[in-house]
Amino acid sequence: MTSTVIREIPLSDPQAGPYGITTGPDGALWLTLVHAGALARVAADGSVRRWPVGGPGSRPLIVTPGPDGALWFTRSGDDRIGRITTDGEQSEVVLPAGTGPCGIAAGPDGALWYAGMSSDTVGRVSTDGVVTEVRLPVSGAFASMVAAGPDDAVWCTLNQANAIARVGMDGVVRVHPLPTEGAAPVGITAGVDGALWFVEIAAGQVGRITPDGRIEEYPLPDRTARPHAIVADPAGGAWFTEWAGNRIGHVDPTGRVDTYELPTPNSEPHGLTVASDGTVHAALEIGRLACLTP
Repeated sequence: MTSTVIREIPLSDPQAGPYGITTGPDGALWLTLVHAGALARVAADGSVRRWPVGGPGSRPLIVTPGPDGALWFTRSGDDRIGRITTDGEQSEVVLPAGTGPCGIAAGPDGALWYAGMSSDTVGRVSTDGVVTEVRLPVSGAFASMVAAGPDDAVWCTLNQANAIARVGMDGVVRVHPLPTEGAAPVGITAGVDGALWFVEIAAGQVGRITPDGRIEEYPLPDRTARPHAIVADPAGGAWFTEWAGNRIGHVDPTGRVDTYELPTPNSEPHGLTVASDGTVHAALEIGRLACLTP
């Protein structure tokens, strides 16, 4: 394990539950506060603004920049996709009851794609609010996170089906089972190397899958770390959070893993993002923001 200094910034009370995070089109950091039912914006000067987005029962999870210059986010508790402009103007798209949306990402077709945790679907939302569902060929898959691939498709982790799914723009789904049984994949991201990187929360591994379905797995130094989220490193490889290990990790293109201890014990790191200056920011459920400069 390498040694470095990670700065932490107080963001909210611990009960708010910072969870997802992204770098917005305005250069600020945008976070979901899952327990508070709110979004937070952290400006470059450290100032924080908050917006309620449906109350605690809405359970906002993942937030991502949209193709229209706004931020889009999943509301897992009330089956909605939210939209907020950088000025704070909000709207929402109602999904079929029981969808339980989790991950969301902009697709290659100018729309937003989400994972339906409770409905065995991957859905598409156009920027004008039209919803289309793609049914997965697996029951009880617990679709978790999505990422746009380099191959005109979106890719999704199937946590309980122990697989990665590719969803083409034509609606054709291909499921790739993982080599390790019970690995329970969660986060996924498209790397700069033309492949997708993902984490296996139950197996303590990082994985890489090419568009043709070839899978490699890399065990972490701490197999009990429960890696949760992952984001591509513009320099190659990917950054990921170790929820139970209280660390931020990095995997390079060869599969080498380095990890970085967070200053506060039991901080529960979830989502993370890489800013334009290369700084890695992670949402800590204890109400803080971790900032790591490589």
